[in-house]
Amino acid sequence: MNIILFGPPAAGKGTQAKLLVERHGMVQLSTGDMLRAEIASGSDLGKKVKDILAAGLLVSDEIVIDLITANLPRAEAAGGAIFDGFPRTLAQAEALDKLLGSRGSLIDRVVRLKVDEKALVERIEKRFHDQGRADDNPETYKERLAVYNAQTAPLLPYYAAQGKLREVDGMGPVEDIAARIESALA
Repeated sequence: MNIILFGPPAAGKGTQAKLLVERHGMVQLSTGDMLRAEIASGSDLGKKVKDILAAGLLVSDEIVIDLITANLPRAEAAGGAIFDGFPRTLAQAEALDKLLGSRGSLIDRVVRLKVDEKALVERIEKRFHDQGRADDNPETYKERLAVYNAQTAPLLPYYAAQGKLREVDGMGPVEDIAARIESALA
């Protein structure tokens, strides 16, 4: 089974993906984690990505799709992928459908975590102070949210038209949200 966890930055996608990995043995493909690993490696790509993220912008489709393609065999071997932070644009969604189709697979379910923007700001500020992640700087967060609303939110109708979209209340205790996601996957 291939799942996309969908929602704005700080909606809890990463936390819920990790719980799904524990329960189902699938592989989490977090573009954020992959990009942070590139930055930490000090590679040329990592330096380029660091500048893009620091400006609150999205990394190019080509870079992200290459990262997904490189990591997909590991997910296939585990029985499925949980896409966290990908796709972010219609072009990426179409590329993912094509990539999976060429491998005899598809996206089975898209779970949208619904949260309000005030709660997101509080989450991002807490995560920035607790974890010190540079891409969670509260000053750049508003730009990330604006980019999400402009470029990523339009994916909702794309997946709804395919009958794959399920919306889940993303507010409340982590365990309650996890139970709602499990119900949405059934």
